[in-house]
Amino acid sequence: MRYEEKAKVYAARSLVPVAILAASPILLIAGVGVRRRYLRHVYRDAAPPILEKELGRISIHWFVVTSSVLAWLCWPTEAFSRFISRAG
Repeated sequence: MRYEEKAKVYAARSLVPVAILAASPILLIAGVGVRRRYLRHVYRDAAPPILEKELGRISIHWFVVTSSVLAWLCWPTEAFSRFISRAG
């Protein structure tokens, strides 16, 4: 979507946290794996960029990657996986 399309940007900005909260039970249980696979998918070699300032385009993935709600919901499993990797 383009930066100039304000309605789409506001809709994406408001609906991404709602979708993340809908998936919160899964993220609280398996958040670290889901988030890592998603980030690998978004930043893979053949993927289009999530933010193109020169062309004035922004991807919906940008809202997901920069979401503090997603980071907050994935924090417990990330902390647990770090604890297990240090103890093991």
